Amino acid sequence: MDLVEILPERLHMLRFPIGQAYLWRDADDSLTLVDAGHTTSARAIEEAIRSLGRTPDRLDRIVLTHCHRDHVGAADELAGRWGADVLAHRLDAPVIRGERPVPEPVLLDWEIPLYEHGLTVPEAPPTRVDREVEDGDVLPFGDGAVVVHSPGHTPGSIGIHLPRHGVLFTGDCVAGVGQVMLGVFNVDREQAGASFRRLAALAPSVACFGHGDPLTENTASVLRTATTTPPTLP
Repeated sequence: MDLVEILPERLHMLRFPIGQAYLWRDADDSLTLVDAGHTTSARAIEEAIRSLGRTPDRLDRIVLTHCHRDHVGAADELAGRWGADVLAHRLDAPVIRGERPVPEPVLLDWEIPLYEHGLTVPEAPPTRVDREVEDGDVLPFGDGAVVVHSPGHTPGSIGIHLPRHGVLFTGDCVAGVGQVMLGVFNVDREQAGASFRRLAALAPSVACFGHGDPLTENTASVLRTATTTPPTLP
């Protein structure tokens, strides 16, 4: 796993072989994890937290952008060990708790081999959700983190917008692998496209994707252009 600083003292990316998570530190030293990697990621995440000067007894919350295994996997272990609250949208919460199956995507032909590769990530165990969030909810970090319901990738996918810091976590609605584009493996591609446009309209200065390097320069312009530009297929 790589630990990459995005904003000094505030924001770091934890990059795994498949997917990534983000650590946000507030001025009062409280810590929020956005997504939690796959099920064997807990130790690497804990090491990252300690490398930032944190003691092992405080992780305040884990916000899950959606229910897929490469974003949820280590959340239950980390929450149990650190006492963190787990937050997710109400439509994906039953999947995260193991009460409903993971929704199947409608795959384009070129997505099929990528999807099969992603299935090599271990399945996520059932994970408790302490708070089910809705569109427009304001969460207690980042000086007011706003939940942006972004369905299409999954029914309960969310973005997290920190308007006072110009930061947007897109989950898998948007990808930045080689190019900024609509994320893959969507249950409803048209709905996902509408969510992409909604996220882009927030005009952040920093965009943090579920897959791919964050955008930190000309971010609003790049996102806006990407909503109307067909991706270059692999």
